[in-house]
Amino acid sequence: MAIEEGKVPPAFTLKDQNGDKVALRDLKGKLVVVYFYPKDDTPGCTKQACGFRDEWSALKKLGVVVLGVSPDDAESHTAFIKKYKLPFTLLSDPNKTVMEKYGAWGEKMMYGKKTVGVIRSTVLIGADGKVIKHWKRVTRAADHPAKVLEVIRAL
Repeated sequence: MAIEEGKVPPAFTLKDQNGDKVALRDLKGKLVVVYFYPKDDTPGCTKQACGFRDEWSALKKLGVVVLGVSPDDAESHTAFIKKYKLPFTLLSDPNKTVMEKYGAWGEKMMYGKKTVGVIRSTVLIGADGKVIKHWKRVTRAADHPAKVLEVIRAL
């Protein structure tokens, strides 16, 4: 299923860093940023997570929920959150089921070679539960959170 702007994205329920279930349907009525990233505590992923952390006060004032999704387990997420003081929820998708539904798992180029893995991407979901914007391939992880905030502020 392709993610289309103006359409309802696939429903999901994943466990967070505390082992609690987080369901997208429970967030209806809020702006939700779901960003997919390859691995906790790696250079690009850390820059992106810290970017969302650094924009957190503005995002929080706007009522935005940020969910980071990777294949990492709860223990890895907990350590990542603690190390970088991340104020938002990280979800585990070890079987890549949600990533596949969102187009965030598949073939990609890495260092000039084709490989299969997590495709860094982001979906902005409106309070009505529909996709506002889908960044299919995020190329500059460090700059991306500010761009997401810019789009949200323009709403």
